[in-house]
Amino acid sequence: MESLSRISSVLETARDLTLEAAQSASAAGRTGSRGGKQLSSKETRKLLNSRMDREVLDGLRRVITMMSRGTDCSEFFADVVKNVASPTLEIKKLVYIYLLQYAESEPDLALLSINTIQKALNDQNQVIRALAIRVMSGIRVPVISQIVALAIKKGVTDMSAYVRKCAALAIPKCYKLDPTTMPQLTDHLSTLLGDKSHYVMGAAVMAFLEICPTRYDLIHTHYRALVKMLIDMDEWGQLALLRLLTGYARQSFPVVKGKRVVKKKNKAPGSADEFYSEDEAAVGEASGTQELSRDVDPDLELLLKACPLLLQSRSSAVIIAVARVYRHLAPPEYLARLAGPLVSLLRASVDIQHIALISIVSVALENAQPFSQFATHFLVHHLDPPHIWRLKLEALTLIFPYVNIHTKNLILSELEYFAQGYDKELIKEAVRAIGRCAQSETRNAARCLRVLLRQVESSDGTLVAESLTVIRHIIQQNPTAHSKTVIRLAKALDTATNPTARASIIWLVGEFSGMDDGNNVAADTLRILAKNFSSESVQAKQQIVLLAAKVYAHHLNRTQPTRPPPGTEEDGISDDDDEAQKHPIALLFSYILLLARYDLSYDLRDRARFYKSLLAVPSSTQLATLLLLAPKPTPQAPSPSSGREGLTLGSAAMVIGKEESIRGYEPLPDWVSADRAPSPSVREPPVTADSAPRSTMVATGISSKDQARSGGYGKQPLGASPKFSQLEERGPAVGVQSKSNGKVETSLEDFLASDDESEDEDEESEEESEEEESEEEDSEDEDADDDDEEDEEEDDSADEKENAQLLGGSK
Repeated sequence: MESLSRISSVLETARDLTLEAAQSASAAGRTGSRGGKQLSSKETRKLLNSRMDREVLDGLRRVITMMSRGTDCSEFFADVVKNVASPTLEIKKLVYIYLLQYAESEPDLALLSINTIQKALNDQNQVIRALAIRVMSGIRVPVISQIVALAIKKGVTDMSAYVRKCAALAIPKCYKLDPTTMPQLTDHLSTLLGDKSHYVMGAAVMAFLEICPTRYDLIHTHYRALVKMLIDMDEWGQLALLRLLTGYARQSFPVVKGKRVVKKKNKAPGSADEFYSEDEAAVGEASGTQELSRDVDPDLELLLKACPLLLQSRSSAVIIAVARVYRHLAPPEYLARLAGPLVSLLRASVDIQHIALISIVSVALENAQPFSQFATHFLVHHLDPPHIWRLKLEALTLIFPYVNIHTKNLILSELEYFAQGYDKELIKEAVRAIGRCAQSETRNAARCLRVLLRQVESSDGTLVAESLTVIRHIIQQNPTAHSKTVIRLAKALDTATNPTARASIIWLVGEFSGMDDGNNVAADTLRILAKNFSSESVQAKQQIVLLAAKVYAHHLNRTQPTRPPPGTEEDGISDDDDEAQKHPIALLFSYILLLARYDLSYDLRDRARFYKSLLAVPSSTQLATLLLLAPKPTPQAPSPSSGREGLTLGSAAMVIGKEESIRGYEPLPDWVSADRAPSPSVREPPVTADSAPRSTMVATGISSKDQARSGGYGKQPLGASPKFSQLEERGPAVGVQSKSNGKVETSLEDFLASDDESEDEDEESEEESEEEESEEEDSEDEDADDDDEEDEEEDDSADEKENAQLLGGSK
C-alpha cells in the first residue's frame, strides 16, 4: 500500500510539472509571436476592448511603446479613452499619458472623459487625485479652463501635500490655457504660499515665478516663513526660492550706508584695512576705528544667515544661487563665505568648472582676498581646455596682490613656464597675466619685468612681441625708474629678428628719447639702425623714421628752437646755417629722410615727407613738439572679465559676456529707495486661527484656570455667576439693541429682579464655600475656592457696571 501511495504521489507531481511547463511554453509562444512581429491595429483594438484587465494593460503598453517610437496612435483614441474609468491604477496612468499626448488633436472625444476625471478628484487614493489634476491641466483644450480652475481650487485645500503640489504645478498650465483666470489663480497661489509643507512650497514658488514674478505684495506676509523653510526644500525648490528672494530683497530692502566700529587688531601687511588713509583712521574711537559700512535690514539679515547651510549642498546649482544672493545683496564682508564652496566645485566636471570659475572671477573682481588661500587650486593643468585655463590665469592675477611671498614666486614661476610653451594662445595669455600682476602691485613690477626681459631674447616671435607690449605698459607707468630697462632693450636689437619685436623696441627707445636732457641711447641707437635701414622690414622702417623725427625735435628744443632744420639748396636754405647742418643729429636726420625718400613703400615716403615739412619751418617747432613729443596716457590692462560686473551671477549672459546677445535676459531690479520701500510691518505673519480662542477668552473675561477647571467653553466654571446663563436663556445680551426697532428687549425691573436672585444665590454659595473650607484640608481645594471668590467679585463688579449702564440708558 505504501508503494502504491508513493507511486500515485509521484504521478501527481509529474502531472503538475507537465501542466506548468505547457502553460509557460504557450505563454512564451504568444509573447514571442507578438514581440517578434508588430500587432495589427485590429489586434491592438481587440486587446484594448477586452474585459480582462491584463489584456487591456498589455494593449495600452503596446500603444505607449508605439508612441515613444514616434508612431501616430491617434486612431486608438476612442478605444483608449473608454478605459479611463478602470479601477486599476496602472491602466489609469497609461490612459492619462495617452490623453496628454492626443487630447489636443481630438478635443471632442477628450471632453467625454472629463466627467470621469472629475470624479477621480474625490478618490480616496491621493495618487489618483493628483493624477486627475495633472491630466486636466495637461489637456490643452481651452473649453475646460474653468473646470481646471475648479479642480485647482479643490486641490489647493486637499489634505495631501502631494495633491497640493500637483495643484501648484497646474496653475501655470491653466494660466497659459486661459489668461482670464488670472485673478482666481492668484488667490489660489496666495493660499499655497502660506502652506506649511516645504514639499508644496517649491512648486508654489515656481508657479509664482511663471505667472506673476513681480507681484511681491503676495510675498510680504510669507517672507519670513519662506526663509525659514529654505533649508528643508529640495534642490529645485531652493533654486526657485533663492531666485524669488533675490528680486524681492532688491525691491523691499533699501540700501542704507552707515558707520560701524571695528576693534583694532594686528593686521598683516597688504590687508584690506590698510586701504583707508590716516585721516579716516584718526576719526575712529580710542578702542577702534570707524569704517563705512552698509546697514543690513533685519529681514535681509535673516535671509543671509539662512544661506550658509546651503553652501554645503550637493547641488552645484544651489551653491551658485547662494553666491548670487551674497554677490548682489550682501555687504562685502559676507563674500568671504563663498570662497571654499566655490573652489570645491573645481573638482567637478568641465562644465561645472567653467561656471564656477566665472563666478569666482566675478566675486574676485569685487573682493579677491578670500580666495588667496586657495591659490594652488587655480594652477593650470595640462588637460585643461582653453576656456578653463584662461579663467584660471585671470583668477591668479586677481589674487596675486593678496598672497604671501612664497605663493607669488610660485605664480610667477608658473606663468613663466607657460610663457615658454608651444601653444601660442597660452603664451600670449601667460605674458599678459604677468603684466597684470605687475600692474596690480607695483612692488613686484621689477620682478615681473625681469621675467619678461628674459623672454625678449627668445626665438619665438609671438612671445617676444607680446612680452615687449607688456614691457612697454610697465615702463610707461614709471618711465624714470626704468631708464636702464630701455638701454637693455636697445642692446636686444642686435639679436632680435622678429619685425614686430624690433618695431616695438624702436618705438620704446624713441618714446623715452627725451629723458636725462638728451643724455640717453636714442641718438646712438638711431645711428646703428641707419646702417642697415634698407634691410629692415616696413614696420621697423616706419619706427626708425619716427625715432629720427623725435630725436631731432628734442635737439631743436634744447639748442635753437626757432632755427630752421638743415636741408639742401633746393629747399631754400642759406649758407649761413652750415654750422647747424654739421651737427651729427641734424646730419643723421637728413640721412634717414633721404633713405626713406627712395623707399618702395609709398606710406613710408609720405611719412618722411610729412616729418620733413613739419620740422623745416621754425614756427612749426612747437606744433611738431605737440604732435611728436606729447605725453602718452598710461596704458591699463584690465582683467578680461572686468566688463561683466553688472550682469547677474550665474546667468548665461555672464558666461557669454554680452548682454544684448542673450534673448530673454532680465537683469536684477535696482535697489528700492528708502522712501518707496514697504514698511517692515507688512512682513509680520498673519494672525492664525489658534490665537482666536484665546482672544475670545480675554474678551469675555474667562480665565484659563476657569476653562481648565470647567473642562471647556460649554461648561460653567465652578462658583461663577449664573448671570451669563440667565441672559443666554432670555435672549440677546442686556444693553444690546434690537436690529428692528433699536429698543432693549429685557425690561429694567426683570433684570433687577433676576440680579437680586443671583446675588442671593451668590451669598448662599459663599456660605457653603466657607463651611467647606473649614472642613477640607487639601491645598488644591483651597486654591480653587479662592479662585471662585475672585470670580464672584468680578461678576458682582460687572453686574454693577451693567446696572449703571441700564439706568443711565433709561434716564
